[in-house]
Amino acid sequence: LSSPFFPPNPSWDAAYERELQTFQDIGDTGEIWFGEESMVRIIRWLEKHKVPLDSSVLDIGTGNGVLLVELAKSGYMDLTGIDYSPSAIQLSEKVREKEGMSHIKLKVEDFLAPSAELSGFDICIDKGTFDAISLDPSDAVGKRKLYVASLCRVLKPEGFFLITSCNWTKEELLNEFREGFEILEELPTPKFCFGGRIGNSVTALVFQRK
Repeated sequence: LSSPFFPPNPSWDAAYERELQTFQDIGDTGEIWFGEESMVRIIRWLEKHKVPLDSSVLDIGTGNGVLLVELAKSGYMDLTGIDYSPSAIQLSEKVREKEGMSHIKLKVEDFLAPSAELSGFDICIDKGTFDAISLDPSDAVGKRKLYVASLCRVLKPEGFFLITSCNWTKEELLNEFREGFEILEELPTPKFCFGGRIGNSVTALVFQRK
C-alpha cells in the first residue's frame, strides 16, 4: 500500500502507520506499488532518453519513497516526493535516512490543491495515485479534472509525465489527459491471458506537456 496519497481516507493513513511501525521494528519498507519492475521500467525510460541527471523530478504519491531512492541510486539529484498521508511521509523519511539520501525532499501535500512552491518540475511520476483519485466515491470526475489542472501547474511546458495505472486503459488515459498533454510512448507492461484474449493488467504511458 505504498503509493497513493488520496483519497483522504483514514485507511490509507492506517496502512502507512502499520508500515511505519513494521519499518521501525524490522527495517522492512513495505509494499512496492506495482512491484519492482515498475520502477525499473521508469528508470530505463529516463536513461534511454538521456534525461539529464539534474532534472527536477516529482513523485506524486510517493508512499514509502522507494522509487525516489532508486532514482537517487541511478544518479538523479533533484528529487521531491509528496504524499497526502503524513504517515507515508514519515515512513519515506525513515527510508531516506536508512539509505543515506538526505538530498531527497519530502512533503505532505494534497496534489489537488498544491502549494505555490510545488512548481517548475521537469518530470512528474505517478504510480497508482491517479488510480486512487479515480476511485474516490465523492466526485471522482471533478477530482480527476483537478488532478490534470494541478499537473499542468507543477510540470514545465515540454516536461514529461510518466503514469502507471491498473484502472485505466491507454485509450482512457489519452482521453483523461487530452487537455494540455500529448502521448509520447506506451511502455511495455506484463500481459495476461483470459478466455483466449490477451490484455494488459497494467498500463504505463509517457506524456509530454504541450
